[in-house]
Amino acid sequence: MPISLVDSHCHLDRIDLATLGGGLDHALAAAREQGVDHLLCVCIDLDNFPAVADIAHRYPQVHASAGVHPNERDTREPEVAELTALAAQAKIVAIGETGLDYFHGQGDLDWQRKRFRRHIRAARESGKPLIIHTRDAREDTLRILSEERASEVGGVMHCFTEDWAMAERALEMGFYISFSGIVTFRNAEALREVARRVPLARLLVETDSPYLAPVPFRGKSNQPAYVRYVAEQIATLRGLHLEEIARVTTENFFRLFKDAKVP
Repeated sequence: MPISLVDSHCHLDRIDLATLGGGLDHALAAAREQGVDHLLCVCIDLDNFPAVADIAHRYPQVHASAGVHPNERDTREPEVAELTALAAQAKIVAIGETGLDYFHGQGDLDWQRKRFRRHIRAARESGKPLIIHTRDAREDTLRILSEERASEVGGVMHCFTEDWAMAERALEMGFYISFSGIVTFRNAEALREVARRVPLARLLVETDSPYLAPVPFRGKSNQPAYVRYVAEQIATLRGLHLEEIARVTTENFFRLFKDAKVP
């Protein structure tokens, strides 16, 4: 039976196409061969937003977002008005990637928190869901989401690596939980337990390519075709068929990202 998957978080503008031997057309064709029919290309730097948006406009199966990653320090700061204007463009279905990263951040990180708040305000103004990155910043991430009323728009905790307690609090705020190739790593049993418990109606899968390739490609450049390995792992963990995980995660993607249109 054919399946239809969504790679709910990838960075097509950052994939090393030379290693794929055929460019972006080849990468997207390889994804389609694995049943990956839709992709969300996520922006992490507004200076590169035109390239991200161009990919979405060139390929009907690709959607895009507008945002600045918390680890992008040496870049211009996004303002609410600019993010809102970008989110109004065709094929832009979300605000982000945004959030907090205290693992890589150094010194006073108040600038990260202020940037995060601006993204949430832009999401509320535009009515677009948020794509959240969080690392070693659990309490501040949840606190700011609550203070800024992020539950009004919801979103996704992307590349989730936290425990069930955080997942449960995010779910209570209306967020979805997305799993990447990390769930296939040998030392990720605690994360696999979270993957068993997240309600099917709030589950997404992603590659975060070109990063975090799943087993058996760990350590190599990741690509959207590999989201199938993430979905297969989730299916195994939950005792379900791959077709069921593909179906529910695709339905979840289009429920969350309401402006994403099926070509």
